[in-house]
Amino acid sequence: MYVFFESPHRVLKLSHLLLIGGLVMLITGIFLAYGFDAYLNLPQLIGAHALTILGPTAIKLGYVMRLLAFNRLRLDQSVATG
Repeated sequence: MYVFFESPHRVLKLSHLLLIGGLVMLITGIFLAYGFDAYLNLPQLIGAHALTILGPTAIKLGYVMRLLAFNRLRLDQSVATG
């Protein structure tokens, strides 16, 4: 599993997926939890509120992974040219 994270290009692609997925989860959770709350039963409402927590978490993880991947790409480029 650690081999997957050795390539900064793969980490960058995964970070983009986390950023997009987190945004989708956040928007879906907001619409369901606050817009359609009258139409949901209790387990669905709890799930919608969980999406409003898990979405930003995925966005933060994706952003940190993106920063790390860009840093590794920059370091690899400076080693190759220097």
